Amino acid sequence: MRQTFFFLLLLASTTLSAQVSAIVGDWINIDDKTGTEQSIVHIYKGTDGLYYGKVKQILVAGYEDQKCTECEGADYMKPIVGMIIIRGMKAEGDELTGGRVLDPNNGKFYYARIYIKDGNLVLRGSLDKRGFIGRNQTWRRAKQ
Repeated sequence: MRQTFFFLLLLASTTLSAQVSAIVGDWINIDDKTGTEQSIVHIYKGTDGLYYGKVKQILVAGYEDQKCTECEGADYMKPIVGMIIIRGMKAEGDELTGGRVLDPNNGKFYYARIYIKDGNLVLRGSLDKRGFIGRNQTWRRAKQ
């Protein structure tokens, strides 16, 4: 009986870990208003055990060298390519929560929740920690 319990616990933790690991990789950010591809964001697990997302490439012609003019502090006037826009996410079940996402277009941080639905990544950015006041973006996996 005891061995069965530990086996089920191990199986459950492996399954949840596999679901979160599906979030790691390159994703194409889609503009929710126009439906155009905006950028490629690389999501990865940091050495601190938290998850981050870095802008790998801007896909909109003429904006490849854009700087974050609306950002504050250390991010002000930094190139958007290479900027870490998803910060401090932790794995909870089959999603990432507890971190923040930066919108380089307005320089604001939002509470974030990330999960996989129908093979796509869903990023929920919100003004409140519970996610009631916010919006979702659906990103597609970038071809490797």
